[in-house]
Amino acid sequence: MSNPIYEVDECRGVLRIYNDGSIWRSPNPSFSVPVNDDGSVLWKDVVFDPNHNLQLRLYKPAAPRSSSKLPIFYYIHGGGFCIGSRTWPNCQNYCFKLASALQAVVISPDYRLAPENRLPAAIEDGFMAVKWLKDQAVAENGDNWLTDVADFEKVFISGDSAGGNIAHNLAVKLGAGSLDLAPVKVKGYVLLAPFFGGTVKSKSEAEGPKDAFLNWELIDRFWRLSIPTGETTDHPLLNPFGPRSPSLDPVALDPILVVCGSSDLLKDRAEDYAKRLKTMGKEIEYVEFEGQQHGFFTIDPNSEPSKSLMLIIKNFITQHLG
Repeated sequence: MSNPIYEVDECRGVLRIYNDGSIWRSPNPSFSVPVNDDGSVLWKDVVFDPNHNLQLRLYKPAAPRSSSKLPIFYYIHGGGFCIGSRTWPNCQNYCFKLASALQAVVISPDYRLAPENRLPAAIEDGFMAVKWLKDQAVAENGDNWLTDVADFEKVFISGDSAGGNIAHNLAVKLGAGSLDLAPVKVKGYVLLAPFFGGTVKSKSEAEGPKDAFLNWELIDRFWRLSIPTGETTDHPLLNPFGPRSPSLDPVALDPILVVCGSSDLLKDRAEDYAKRLKTMGKEIEYVEFEGQQHGFFTIDPNSEPSKSLMLIIKNFITQHLG
C-alpha cells in the first residue's frame, strides 16, 4: 500500500510542495490585478539565458520626452526567491510606471526559483541578465529596439525584496565602476526592502504583526526553501554581516539607495545594512516610509508614498548620471 501524498509547504497559493518531494506551481500569478497597458510604454520579451530558458522583459517609453539616449534601469522582482515572475501583473504595472516616470529603458529579468533551484542560482542568473546587456552593447548586430535608445554607460540596478538581495550581491561582485562589464557602466543600485537574513531575529522580525503582508512565518518558509542545502540564514549571500561573511570594508561600491517601509518586518535589517555601509564610508542613502508595509509600491503604485518613492528614485538617478 502506497503512502499518502500530502502538502508540507505552500507559498501564497502558487507554490505547493509535497511530502514525496514533488512540486506544483500555478500558471497564474498570486496577485490578480489588471495589466495597465495603455500603449505609452512599449515592451517585449527576450531570452537572455538559453541554457535555462530564462527571459527578460524590456520596456521603453513609446514617445521619449528627450532626444538623448535613455538610462537603463533594471528591476529584479521579489518573491522570497521562491515565487514571482516578470510576467506577473504587479511586476509589469510597476515597470510601466518606472519606464514612464524615469524616462528609462527598464529591464525586468526572471531567475531560477527555489526550491527546485536553491541559492546561489538566482544570484548567478541576475549576473547573467546584466552580462546579457554587455553582449548587446558590443554586438555588431545588436537589437535596434534597445541599442537605438539605450545609453549603456548609464545603468542602474534595482531589486525588490529578493531582487534587492540580488542587487546587493551584484554590487559586491561587480564593484565600483563595474569594469568587467565595459562598455556597460553601472552608476548605482536601488535596494527596495532587500531580503536579508540572519539566525538571530531582528526586533522588527520578532515583533512584526502576524497578519503583515510579509509575516515571519512566510519569511521563515522562504528561507527554508531557498537557502543552500545544509546552510543557515547566516550564509554570506543572505546575511552580508554574518559570522562567515567577508568584510565589505575593503570593497569599493557604487552608490546605493536603500528603501523600506517602517511597518515592514525587513526594516531593521535594511536600516542596519545602510548604517553599517555608511560607517564604512560608502556612498549610501536610506529612506524609510512611515507606516508602509512590504511591497507598498507595487501593491498600490498610485498611492502618495509610491509617488514619493518614484521621485526619490528619479533624484537618485539624476544625481549619479554624470
